[in-house]
Amino acid sequence: MLVGLVRVIADLHIHSKYSRATSMRMEIGEITRFSEIKGLNLVGTGDFTHPAWFEELRRDLVEAPEGSGIYAPARMPTSRVRFMVTGEISTVFEWEGKTRKIHHLLLIPDLEVADQVREVLSRFGDLSVDGRPTLNAPAPEVVEAIMEVSSDVAVIPAHVWTPWFSLFGAFSGFDRVEDCYQDMTKHIFALETGLSSDPPMNWRLSSLDRYALVSNSDSHSPWPWRIGREANVFELREVSYREVVEAIRLRDGRFRMTIEVNPAYGKYHWTGHRKCGVSMPPSEAIKLGNVCPVCRRRLTKGVEQRVEELADRPMGFRPEGAVDYVHLLPLSEIISAVTGSRSLASGRVWETYMKLIKEFGDEFTVLLDAPKDDIARVAGERIAEAVIRVREGRVKVVPGYDGVYGQILIFEEPVPEREGQTTLSDFF
Repeated sequence: MLVGLVRVIADLHIHSKYSRATSMRMEIGEITRFSEIKGLNLVGTGDFTHPAWFEELRRDLVEAPEGSGIYAPARMPTSRVRFMVTGEISTVFEWEGKTRKIHHLLLIPDLEVADQVREVLSRFGDLSVDGRPTLNAPAPEVVEAIMEVSSDVAVIPAHVWTPWFSLFGAFSGFDRVEDCYQDMTKHIFALETGLSSDPPMNWRLSSLDRYALVSNSDSHSPWPWRIGREANVFELREVSYREVVEAIRLRDGRFRMTIEVNPAYGKYHWTGHRKCGVSMPPSEAIKLGNVCPVCRRRLTKGVEQRVEELADRPMGFRPEGAVDYVHLLPLSEIISAVTGSRSLASGRVWETYMKLIKEFGDEFTVLLDAPKDDIARVAGERIAEAVIRVREGRVKVVPGYDGVYGQILIFEEPVPEREGQTTLSDFF
């Protein structure tokens, strides 16, 4: 195995071409190529439950080294990207008179165990319908069935504050982890923050101190601004399934930090009403009784307000021993903000992007490590200053609400709204 302190940047939650609304290019070769550009060296396979994707994983991956539970792309032997078997499942069930829709991220020790888990999960729903299957069974029952196959499987509640399909979601979730998982809570040791929250938001609930907080992109697209949009940074003695999972579980220093997008950038951060152009922080929404002051209809509750409802600590509280985090933005979005481009896939953006990748090797090196003067030499002073401002957290965001994305303010002017994305084949 790879011995010594190895920096691992891992995105463990993505989707394959077999998930709904996902690019057909999301297959091992393309995922590997774009992960290299991004700077990821460990990626989840996603969608291991889907029969066709599972067969592709068996064909296109080789365990490296044997017994590690970590896989290399068989057709790209020189690549430094490695894969862990992962997938997302959806459970839909009734509890206390309300339909609950909860998503769970599964980390699997190896393909052999994955096949056994697939067989068990097939009892609860058709795994061939979607890369993220919907299982008609209570979450505790599903977790118990998985644990009977292997207690080494990690079950992580996915994107826990997203309004729909999440543990604490305002529309179909729970107020406590224990309410969702009941006697199976003992097997839950981590939560996924998702794009809609970051560690400080979760730190406001003392009941969550026992859980590690992981971040992943939940990417449905192979483009570099989606893969690794959120990620986890480790310093490991060896790259193996057991080492990664232990680092998350124990939080003993090997799990260094998470890479987060500022949650205010998300579509449901503040409470508001898109039709009326109304948005507000939790305190104002509560004063108004969650009623739109323009049309008098119900406001769409934002994630920040949902956190406020459940929090027992003030904003800014940090638990002792908490894993660190950093807010970043994808490099393409930073370049777009500076150049004023309305499309992330414009030639102007990607010409500059690829110059930086060629110079520094990958995107995370640019965002996290590259000196300002060196960035300026390649891409100009203004882009270099923007990268440093993002790295140092000197970026403001006008919060998103009711399906409207937030607006990034790097130099106090908002990033232009995006046009439809176009192909990047001309640039790679």
